[in-house]
This record gives sequence, structure tokens and C-alpha cells, in this order.
Amino acid sequence: MLNVVLKGLAYDETGSPIILLSDDNGEKILPIWVGMLEAHSITSALGTYDTSRPLTHDLMLNLCNSMGVSISKVVISDLRDDTFFAELHLLKENENLLLDARPSDAIALAVRTGVPIFVDAEVADQMLKIQELIDEEAVQKLEEVTNDIVKEYKKSLH
Repeated sequence: MLNVVLKGLAYDETGSPIILLSDDNGEKILPIWVGMLEAHSITSALGTYDTSRPLTHDLMLNLCNSMGVSISKVVISDLRDDTFFAELHLLKENENLLLDARPSDAIALAVRTGVPIFVDAEVADQMLKIQELIDEEAVQKLEEVTNDIVKEYKKSLH
């Protein structure tokens, strides 16, 4: 299993939200398309904005806490037919419990609790190398713009 972190949320050209999970080195990324409500819930858990009432994931976490159940980790466990699967690993007293979950729900709970997120080795093989996603022409243009900004800044110092 590979430990990953939630890098953030992005949107594709149609406006659909995408969860971006990154390896510890920030070299690979796993994009997972999710629904708007799930993205909203994750964003609220990241502290981007406050909600006046508990969202569904807050309620689920409150329910777990009231029953003495804690979440120990989240695993993105499988990818079948372009659909990701996840597992919630729970602990009640000394008993380990495993629940099937949608990745978006599992990640929303992980963000709220701070538990680690892992990706199964076979799923990790599907991660994209960030460097391969960057267009060389765009990198060159960015470097040119950056160099121009630095030159202008240096001129302003004289």
C-alpha cells in the first residue's frame, strides 16, 4: 500500500469536481472524479468555509464517536470499470471493522479525522506522473514569464 495525501480539489472542463491524491514525494497523482455534494463536503472539512449545520459526513462521524467507534485509516482499494472502491477501517474497543465505501465518502471522513489515506498497490499503478502531465511548451512559457518578472523586479531595485 502507498500512503497518499489529499493534494486538493480541481474541476475538469465540464465543471465536474476531481479529488487529487498525491504520493508523499508529490511526483504522482491519482485523480478521482466525484459528485458536487461530496466535493462540497470535503471542501467544508478542509476549512474553506463554515456550514451552519452538520453535513452528512459530520453526522456520520458524530454517530461513530457516540458509539465508541473510531476510524483508523482509509484505503482506496480497487479500480473496476472506471470506478474506484474504498474501505473504511474502523476500531471499536479491540475489534477491527471494515466497511465498503465510496472513495469520496471515505476521504471526506479522513479529512475530518486526520487519519491516513492509503492506495492499494494495484491502484497505485494507475497513478499519473505529474511531470508527464505538464506540457513542455507551457513549462517553457512559464519560465519565460518568470524570467521577465525577475528581470523587471531587478531593474526596479536600481
